[in-house]
Amino acid sequence: MPSERELCRQLALSRVTVRKAIGGLVEDGVLVQRHGAGTFVAERIVKSFSRLTGFTDDLRARGLKPRVEFLERGVGEVTPEEAMALNLSPGARVIRLRRLRFAGDKPLALEHTVVPQSVLPDPRAIKLSLYDALDAIGCRPTRALQRLRAVGLDSDQAGLLGLPVGSPALSIERRAFLDDGRVVEFTTSLYRGDAYDFVAELQSER
Repeated sequence: MPSERELCRQLALSRVTVRKAIGGLVEDGVLVQRHGAGTFVAERIVKSFSRLTGFTDDLRARGLKPRVEFLERGVGEVTPEEAMALNLSPGARVIRLRRLRFAGDKPLALEHTVVPQSVLPDPRAIKLSLYDALDAIGCRPTRALQRLRAVGLDSDQAGLLGLPVGSPALSIERRAFLDDGRVVEFTTSLYRGDAYDFVAELQSER
């Protein structure tokens, strides 16, 4: 972006007006200010559906600093919906995580994850990344099925993500599998619609 002084000259606006406008765009995530370097247009995060990666993997690959806030991290009995998704018997124990995922200080996604306790016994083993914890015990998933749809954020979701109620988001449901066919993860994620582009590679059957 041009400097504040240059924008004032080009637009015939006061320094206060320009600074306030830039501050609002930075707060909305449209612009990024880097100390000593200037103001830049924020890049959207492009996530490919052709590779099985986690949130932490995606941010690290783009030089961003992932951070997590645990809203829930514990063990409980599987629900009927979870049992169906994870192919578990009634009464099985699962680990439940509800996490707010950040890039630096900016909240980007809200995730609810269920993992069989028979695979990962201790929820405290999950620090920043679920896939790092699964990888450490030789249980990182090798394939997944995902379903994506557009939704509007409710008041609770919008408050956690720092967006107005009704803001667009991408809801992704993921079931991830081990090589032996066991379902190791059932995750429902809400990604900010203003920060993510999802890309899938398509090939003809010919």
